[in-house]
Amino acid sequence: MSREENRPQSFWSGDLPMLALAIALALLVRTFVFQTFYVPSSSMYPTLLIGDHVLVNKFIYGPRLPVLGWRVPMWREPKRGEIVVFRLARGPGHRIYPVDQSPDLPVDNFVKRLIGLPGDTVAYHNERLILNGEAVPMQETGQTFRDEEGRLLNVRVETLGSCRHLVLDDPRVRTPDMKEIRIAPGRYLFMGDNRDNSLDGRRAGTVRLAELAGPASLNYWSWDWNGSWFALLNPLTWFDNLTDKMRWERMGKNPDCL
Repeated sequence: MSREENRPQSFWSGDLPMLALAIALALLVRTFVFQTFYVPSSSMYPTLLIGDHVLVNKFIYGPRLPVLGWRVPMWREPKRGEIVVFRLARGPGHRIYPVDQSPDLPVDNFVKRLIGLPGDTVAYHNERLILNGEAVPMQETGQTFRDEEGRLLNVRVETLGSCRHLVLDDPRVRTPDMKEIRIAPGRYLFMGDNRDNSLDGRRAGTVRLAELAGPASLNYWSWDWNGSWFALLNPLTWFDNLTDKMRWERMGKNPDCL
């Protein structure tokens, strides 16, 4: 056996190329296929909870190429009722704006339900969604949902075409009406399921297709956690039903519709 065969491979000739390949593949997957999103707010209660982690399927709407900004042709059009991660611009005083109308403001990711498609007319009147001139069916369940501040919110079932999903009504809050608007081509309107506690299209207006990352296709991880990452490694915290609880029952589910 030669000396060359006995000589161990160096990091530069052995491990580094494999590491670079793994990083390149991970970047390709994140750019063109999936992106993870952490749910930071209560605006999508009861469908999505604070601490849910969802996978966003970027391939569906066509991923955006880095630097160039071009978009790969989409697999299909966005569907009414889907939960979508998209971008809005944030201004002072909790104001939000479409990205294309406020290009100088910082941009953040939001997750809401797709309500209005291009060409639709949408209004919100007396706590009811009006779509193309007709009130969207709403059914009382008689159930309540307790939010993170201890408030009891009424649970209803809303039917958006073929998508039945839960929404919340805060009996102590009267949400301002939204006058009827017609959605322009290439734009979409979003609302939160926690209708009385959501910053959404009723304030920001419509969003371009270019700002849509993709539909939330899977709730892959969920915890109600206020501790450190180090403490989270302790298996005893995984089954604590009183405080820092892992929500095993939510993992692996599609959050879209009932």
